[in-house]
Amino acid sequence: MRIRIAHLYPDLMNLYGDRGNIIALRRRCEWRGIEVQVEAIDVGGQLGPGDWDLLFIGGGQDRQQELVWRDLQDKKDALLQAAEDGVVMLAVCGGYQLFGRSYQTSVGEQIPGVGIFDMETVAGENRIIGDAVIESSLLLEPRTLVGFENHAGRTRLGEGSRPLGSVLVGRGNNGRDDSEGCVCGNAFGTYLHGSFLPKNPHFTDHLLSRVLERRGESPALASLDDDLEWQAHETARLRARRVTRRFRPRSLR
Repeated sequence: MRIRIAHLYPDLMNLYGDRGNIIALRRRCEWRGIEVQVEAIDVGGQLGPGDWDLLFIGGGQDRQQELVWRDLQDKKDALLQAAEDGVVMLAVCGGYQLFGRSYQTSVGEQIPGVGIFDMETVAGENRIIGDAVIESSLLLEPRTLVGFENHAGRTRLGEGSRPLGSVLVGRGNNGRDDSEGCVCGNAFGTYLHGSFLPKNPHFTDHLLSRVLERRGESPALASLDDDLEWQAHETARLRARRVTRRFRPRSLR
């Protein structure tokens, strides 16, 4: 068995160690005897909609996003077709914003997005920075997801998307409605860096199970020794709780 992963703009969109998400996906496959093919897709690179099982794009600063968004418009049709075909996608921070309908910069420039997520983002005056914990809207055990958020964008979800989770600690999509991230079909977006997947092995496996299910394979994955991963998860959760001095569950929206 071979899983094919497209890593979009690995050099331009690799803020706060987002490349670690690819490493986590690769390792958790290899430990189970699943072969992984990862291909970097840079500016000007071709992206065939039927070529991939999973697509990943990380975060970047405004300058990197400005370099990327025009190229994403050239790849828009292929990306939308891939999303319609159920290709699993993970978009983090800047990539998450660009996968929405639009992003308005701090100087008022309107940047068109790909439109995979039904959402719009407007840059705020202040950055949202700090450790974050969310209660996932997915059927995960445990329900918590942890990471580090650092973004100025204020993202509002439309009716065609639902949040990845509800904020327990942090600010999430916009600091107002307790939502964090976005889910639309097999496409997932989040503001969580750090890297995100190594500290959330249950979500990593959820992505891989979606890949297998789409291919007609059994989504069941062999269990792994995740002691170190869960230590990292719990350390991040407790650190976020200590720093913010608040950790109270909120009902999912």
